[in-house]
Amino acid sequence: MAPKAKKKPAEKKPMEEKKTVAEKAPAEKKPKAGKKLPKEVGAAAGDKKKKHMKKSVGTYKIYIFKVLKQVHPDIWTSSKAMGIMNSFINSIFKKLAQEASQLNRYNKKPTITSREIQAAVRLVLPDELAKHVVSEGTKAVTKFTSS
Repeated sequence: MAPKAKKKPAEKKPMEEKKTVAEKAPAEKKPKAGKKLPKEVGAAAGDKKKKHMKKSVGTYKIYIFKVLKQVHPDIWTSSKAMGIMNSFINSIFKKLAQEASQLNRYNKKPTITSREIQAAVRLVLPDELAKHVVSEGTKAVTKFTSS
């Protein structure tokens, strides 16, 4: 048998193997069958997902603005001041509703009527302001019932 030739570049072999392993590593990574890659971005992806509607929060801003324009047509208000007015009205509404609810519990009645609201206004608000609110409220109720 003939003697086999010795390979000189024995050191190059591990270097070449390292390069080939490094070069093959990114090519060998494949996604698993169960996972989906987010390739579709845009209308196709938007069709698959359900759109969640934001819950609209009711505010009194448009009504505050209408009253402001009736009283002072040339005056504007900032958004910060409008937010403060909105929270003030929410606070007063909550206090009046709570007082009317307590009056109903005392009288053992299931329904809050305009009479309970009027009594709650007289209990919660100061004297002069309560008189104005009651007169405006009765005017609004009579206008509503007549139409």
